[in-house]
Amino acid sequence: MPFMIGRAPIRRTLPYLEAGKLVLKDNIQIMTINYNTFGDHHQGAKEFVFWRLPQVQYKNPQVQINVFKNMTPSPFIRCFYDTGKRMLIDIDGRTSDEIYAHLMRVIGKSKEVLERETIAAEKKENPANIGNGCLKHCMCEVPGQLPCPSVVPLPYHMRGKYRHGPPEF
Repeated sequence: MPFMIGRAPIRRTLPYLEAGKLVLKDNIQIMTINYNTFGDHHQGAKEFVFWRLPQVQYKNPQVQINVFKNMTPSPFIRCFYDTGKRMLIDIDGRTSDEIYAHLMRVIGKSKEVLERETIAAEKKENPANIGNGCLKHCMCEVPGQLPCPSVVPLPYHMRGKYRHGPPEF
């Protein structure tokens, strides 16, 4: 399995990616993370990008996430909204867990919103659906339709062998 090669390959497994809880609000289009690879006050941002960012990307495929390394004296996260507004989040000296909790509170969807979205996304039972796993198993169960030919034989004028005549050999 080639995806299990490299540093901490657990980050590329599906159960790990689905375990993320940060679902960004719908109006966030771009999120940028700026940090340096050196310095103690950048350590939390570095760990956040290494451990938590794959989960955030998996849960938010519609959001563009950019990481800029070694371009800033202090680490920060900037979010760009669809209205043109920007939000700057300072993560200087914070741990990875503190950053994650703060992002959940500030730019993440609440539990109530997520529950409402999952209920709305569930398959609604439509009475027009017919087949296995639906309310009606066969078309003959719909009122006004012909019964199944296995239960009640079709009239002679609806059978092909009487309409078209006997087959010729």
